[in-house]
Amino acid sequence: MDWVPALRQLRAFVAVVEEGSFTMAARRIFVTQSAVSHSLRTLEEQLSCRLLDRSGKRVSVTPEGAILLKRCKRILFEIDQAGRDLDGLRRWGQTQIRLGVPHSLCNFLLPSVLREFRDCFPRCEVVIEAGDTTYLLDRFAIGELDLVLGIRPRGHPDEGYRKLFSDELAFVLSPFHPWANDPSLIDESIATQQFIIYAKATDTHRLIEEWMESKNYRSKKPLIIGDMQAIKEMARVGIGIAIIAPWIASTEIKDNQLKLISISEPGICREWGVFYSVKREPSLVEEAFIGLCEMGFSTLGGATGVSLE
Repeated sequence: MDWVPALRQLRAFVAVVEEGSFTMAARRIFVTQSAVSHSLRTLEEQLSCRLLDRSGKRVSVTPEGAILLKRCKRILFEIDQAGRDLDGLRRWGQTQIRLGVPHSLCNFLLPSVLREFRDCFPRCEVVIEAGDTTYLLDRFAIGELDLVLGIRPRGHPDEGYRKLFSDELAFVLSPFHPWANDPSLIDESIATQQFIIYAKATDTHRLIEEWMESKNYRSKKPLIIGDMQAIKEMARVGIGIAIIAPWIASTEIKDNQLKLISISEPGICREWGVFYSVKREPSLVEEAFIGLCEMGFSTLGGATGVSLE
């Protein structure tokens, strides 16, 4: 079928279906009722089928109309989104982006990403909310954030999510700890060790607990700290053994202030990514930020340590 619809016809059709009335549809799209009626009549003639049932008090969609409606909404959304993206490009990011970012990434990733982002979009207002991924996703769900960077929760669907980075947690400890010189002591002495782990109600905490249960380790009750800098400092002075990602302590490991020992298989693995709205594709500004985060994650890497294997 050689058919090229006019946008006014598609907008009128969607408005009538959603409003259930020609009068309300006309008000919504700022045209006269006769213009809406003409658009719909022409559209039905072009398609050689009835799209609307006008017999009741409210206008309803026919089966043929329901098929067209689904496609129309997608077409109109993409056109509107293209207009927003082009407008944002013309104004060089004169807009706002609301970001949810875990505390650890605020320290180790976000500063360099924001520097590059502001060079590209100097007039874009960046609003940042720091917190654990679970909390940030709750804020995202009610529309308070545009993007969330964080650890992918177990069972989270692929829709509205893009993987950016994977890491594995490791033992990080004082260079004077007995394990630092002889990792073979780990299995026989693990029950006597004081571990330092990240805050409860986080995916990282849950993963560590599950790993300990899988290994049937019965160590002392861990110290639970909600600040990575504090965790590293406690490990450095010998208070306990931190279980953290190597990139968090890469500077201290390089300077020999801390020692890294990789955890034997199965390790404690995490997947980091960005969460965005399933109702629309990321905007030009959002895509630029996501791309910069992907490049930033690639530079985190990890200091290598002694393996338990």
